[in-house]
Amino acid sequence: MSEYVKVAVDAMGGDNAPVEIVKGAVEAINESSKVKVYLVGQEDVLKKELAGYTYPQEQMEIVHASEIIETAEPPVMAIRKKKDSSLVKALNLVKDGTCDAYVSAGSTGATLVGGQVIVGRIKGVERPPLAPLIPTATGCSLLIDCGANVDARPSHLVQFAKMGSVYMENVMGIPNPKVGIVNIGAEEEKGNALVKETFPLLKNCPDINFIGSVEARDIPAGAADVVVCEAFVGNVVLKTYEGVGLTLIKKVKEGMMTSLRSKIGALLVKPALKTTLKEFDLEQYGGAPMLGLKGLVVKTHGSSKANEIKNSILQCITFTEQRINEKIKEKIMTQEVVSEQEN
Repeated sequence: MSEYVKVAVDAMGGDNAPVEIVKGAVEAINESSKVKVYLVGQEDVLKKELAGYTYPQEQMEIVHASEIIETAEPPVMAIRKKKDSSLVKALNLVKDGTCDAYVSAGSTGATLVGGQVIVGRIKGVERPPLAPLIPTATGCSLLIDCGANVDARPSHLVQFAKMGSVYMENVMGIPNPKVGIVNIGAEEEKGNALVKETFPLLKNCPDINFIGSVEARDIPAGAADVVVCEAFVGNVVLKTYEGVGLTLIKKVKEGMMTSLRSKIGALLVKPALKTTLKEFDLEQYGGAPMLGLKGLVVKTHGSSKANEIKNSILQCITFTEQRINEKIKEKIMTQEVVSEQEN
């Protein structure tokens, strides 16, 4: 095909870089002919890694970057000082239009700072949120925000709801997605100051399907398609999700090995259990998009393996083809016009 969705991948970022990053990139282009990957990192290292794989050469390009931003480095200083880092050079490929999207398992702080400073926000977007898909009993939900804006204001949460609705409708194909705000009870009068101020604003939003408060225990059941909160709450929800999931899997495995009878039972239920556990695997959805930027920025877990990297790259195809940024821009611009008319 003549035109690819072009994805810049920070090949040196993350606990398992560059081995798993390169493997994921190769798996992505072997699976889809629609994407071209720009692997950004130390050229000699990446060439050595790629030597062991078979893949369509025209869908892979190496962009040399001599430096690496480590996870523990202060994000703002790292972005300023390490101009030739894989993270900064990959983000600049999105800024200058060479690439449509960026994927990294590297420093979250540097990615969040770089996304805003280098790629830049869509006009009218106050704060870009980090929004991962999380598995639920009915499919998946978008948790927005999970790490970018700890001290959010009510107007920020309203924009999160709008951007999340655009994403779920167009990327995940959910018509009129249900939007809920994370709260400590179902009643409208409950919650902290932020939730109490935001609730009526969401309730009066004509262009979202607001269903009210959602308690944390109802999130895994799929109570809302778009789960709105500020980043502190969102990050706690996400990490609890991950921790409980890992603990349950560990306990189930231990329980199955306690006796001969349980081992025989384990063999019988293994196929069904494997299918069920796969549905609740966060890796299948890829990383968390940072919505509201001029280009797509996707942050994956620092411990990401090839499968998550692959899925993060592939999600960039749908995002780009569905013109998510343009639709977010239209939604935010509509909000500004309405606000001006009311004033």
